[in-house]
Amino acid sequence: MNKYLQLFRLQNGIIGIIGIVASALIASEMEIEDHLLKVLLACIIVVTFMAGGNALNDYIDREIDKTGHPERPIPSGRMQPKQALYAGCATLGLAVALSILFWELLPIVIVAVACLLMLAYELVLKQRGLVGNITIAVLTGLIFLLGGAIVGKIEGTYILVGMAILVNIGREITKDIEDIEGDEGRRTLPMMIGTKKSGIIAAVFYLSGVALSIWPLWTGMFNEYYAFIIVPDAMFIYASYILFTSPRRSQKVAKIAMLVAFVAFILGVI
Repeated sequence: MNKYLQLFRLQNGIIGIIGIVASALIASEMEIEDHLLKVLLACIIVVTFMAGGNALNDYIDREIDKTGHPERPIPSGRMQPKQALYAGCATLGLAVALSILFWELLPIVIVAVACLLMLAYELVLKQRGLVGNITIAVLTGLIFLLGGAIVGKIEGTYILVGMAILVNIGREITKDIEDIEGDEGRRTLPMMIGTKKSGIIAAVFYLSGVALSIWPLWTGMFNEYYAFIIVPDAMFIYASYILFTSPRRSQKVAKIAMLVAFVAFILGVI
């Protein structure tokens, strides 16, 4: 595989593209015909942004990856660390530059803030346990916020953004529980307070996301088809139950549940 394609891990951008399209559909109530170019531009920006984040991650974690991911470009010797650093900074800069094409302040600000948060995470916050987990979750939420901003109806994504942040904090903590033995050089939440207490905190965030998802049912914010939300909610509850015995399976179930939740939100605005 080409070393830059492996560095950028562009396949991870698929989730970002799904998030942009889904949130734009939800915010516009399925009326995105007049915003297709903006949606396409947002998808390109998200993929570019995630590529930059992956490149910086490989640069920062180059010593750890010698053990955990020896096949990656830097530890395998196929790429110099500075090349990854320059590639990461360039792609994040490109994401901000492309956002100017929206010709609207809010989407530009969202992209710029996301890039600053990514830099802060890789340089400092990754080592700060729960703060780092929250940062990644907020970055996920900003994807959905951008989807609403480009169609001019950001308020239509608030519930989705809030739910995404909550369940992704839970998932990030679960991933840290899973990786506790290989996370040398980091001070993750499980390392500081133990896996059991961390598991409880992760479960609380999962269940908080479930509680927030019920709010539209209670208020009638969406149509009756939104009741499909009980399916991903059940998956999140299951993920919170099994994270104590199988954190790897738990975080994977939570990831799938988030994708299923998109379906519920889209059904709710049809």
